[in-house]
Amino acid sequence: MKKFLLSLGLLIAASSGIIQAKENYYVKHLTFPEGISLNEKVEMASRLVPSRQQAEWQKLEMAAFIHFGINTFTDREWGDGSEDPKLFNPTELDADQWVRTLSEAGFKIVILTAKHHDGFCLWPTATTSHSVASSPWKNGKGDVVKELREACDKYGMKFGVYLSPWDRNAACYGDSPKYNEFFIRQLTELLTNYGEVHEVWFDGANGEGPNGRKQEYDWDAFYATIKKYQPNAVMAIMGDDVRWVGNEKGIGRETEWSATVITPGIYANSDKSNKALGITQKSSDLGSREMLADAKDLYWYPSEVDVSIRPGWFYHQYEDNSVKSLKHLSDIYFQSVGYNSVLLLNIPPDRRGLIHENDVKRLKEFADYRNKVFATDFVRKGDSYWKAKPGDSRVYRLNGKSTINMVMLQEDILKGQRVEKFTVEAQTNGEWKEVATGTTVGYKRIVRFPEVKAEAIRISITGSRNTANITKVAAYAAPTIEEAAIEGKDGKIITNATMLKSAPLTLDLGSKKQLTALTYAPASKKKAEKLAYHYTVSISTDGSNWTDVIVNGEFGNIMHNPQPQTVSFGKTVNARYIRISATSFDNSEADIESKEFSFFLK
Repeated sequence: MKKFLLSLGLLIAASSGIIQAKENYYVKHLTFPEGISLNEKVEMASRLVPSRQQAEWQKLEMAAFIHFGINTFTDREWGDGSEDPKLFNPTELDADQWVRTLSEAGFKIVILTAKHHDGFCLWPTATTSHSVASSPWKNGKGDVVKELREACDKYGMKFGVYLSPWDRNAACYGDSPKYNEFFIRQLTELLTNYGEVHEVWFDGANGEGPNGRKQEYDWDAFYATIKKYQPNAVMAIMGDDVRWVGNEKGIGRETEWSATVITPGIYANSDKSNKALGITQKSSDLGSREMLADAKDLYWYPSEVDVSIRPGWFYHQYEDNSVKSLKHLSDIYFQSVGYNSVLLLNIPPDRRGLIHENDVKRLKEFADYRNKVFATDFVRKGDSYWKAKPGDSRVYRLNGKSTINMVMLQEDILKGQRVEKFTVEAQTNGEWKEVATGTTVGYKRIVRFPEVKAEAIRISITGSRNTANITKVAAYAAPTIEEAAIEGKDGKIITNATMLKSAPLTLDLGSKKQLTALTYAPASKKKAEKLAYHYTVSISTDGSNWTDVIVNGEFGNIMHNPQPQTVSFGKTVNARYIRISATSFDNSEADIESKEFSFFLK
């Protein structure tokens, strides 16, 4: 059992549960003793706290993801490992511009895709020739990881790396012992040659290798390597420090427990434990009293919300006008940072090696808006520490009669996550009116409501695990954001093709057209396992004679990020009829519809 007790006193047993003389804390993990009551479990859960690294990570609030690599130059989301390294040639790569832009936008850490699933390495690794060393960029002498590390040092930015366990280029992938040793050598290079690494980010991607076999990752050895060389780094997503929120839309849970019953995926018993509780990382409830009833363990496993500023994760020129709007980004912020999570926002550099002007502009607007929102806290003495028992209320005076539409609460997570339910009331002309309710608080919770003029607010803790430790209550006035334009608008797209046949999907454009690309936009609420993953596209001018224009194409990451993906035909083609055959990730027939496809005219 991975727990560490900070002894502050003795626990005194009582018939109603456990009464504390002084509080003891469980760091990161606790195992419930057999046969204890739900009340006793709740009391123990109130004393689960983060590790030092987890607590420091939570304070970052906003992290930047940099997806950059060979995919940037092939217009793909997932490469297949066969790409020629000579394609990688950013003409103006400027890591200083990346970090300066991100720092000015309020980010505290940047995480680089040092290697994605295609296996192309952004540093001159000794493990493979499939790297920047084989590219024309800087005559093979360049090192993107080093340049980013130096820029992070210059601007005081924390630094993290993403290293894909899935490698579609490595010949040894699928030969588990050999590939695990290969991967550990790559990981060791990143952890020993570039100074302090603050976050190591793994996803769980595990597809077939070139030899047709699936790899069995040696997670224990991977994490032993991290602990050996970077003991202060948090291990994200497939680690036991930071948890994936469960989607790539930028939306967290309104009820977000950092003290959660879900067992991290790297533990050998994770599948069995999570199945017994009927939960996955996508489940809506990961820590309520109802979940505690059957749980055997509890983990401090806080949520990270990942999303891209564009529809895709890598840069695509056709998405230059599809950068998320200011309103969209602000909603993401309030539903991630404001929901007790850390926001991981992806900003992909373009083929020049620069963050595109449209992204830079939107990031500045995003920063300016947040600065305006949080410039004035209308609460007086909101920083006074409040030890709130269940049912307690506290009145906070405002600066005169203030117009507010947002209240923020914070807990002292070094003493656990305890608030289960709260209400916010506003006092106007002596009358109290409820304006908002909430559930969990954790490190930070922001509730929004229609504007109200008030002289005071009253916070009531209507549900709590033990005494809640409230460190801050604040109230703000967030300006309304007017949408300037529709994201992704383009007048040169065909969206009204007639379906002639459903399997394979056959479409009639009505007349011969000159086409350059297609877009697949999965219908909302469609099950992920039925989305198109592999596909073949054929064209015809007469409906009888067909020519393949894309064979065994791939909508990479569509299961986790069901956003529109545009695929270039590589040339202009003449067609009236389009035929699309598609299979899902498990090779079963995909469920595709005509309305999900549109086509770019020359």
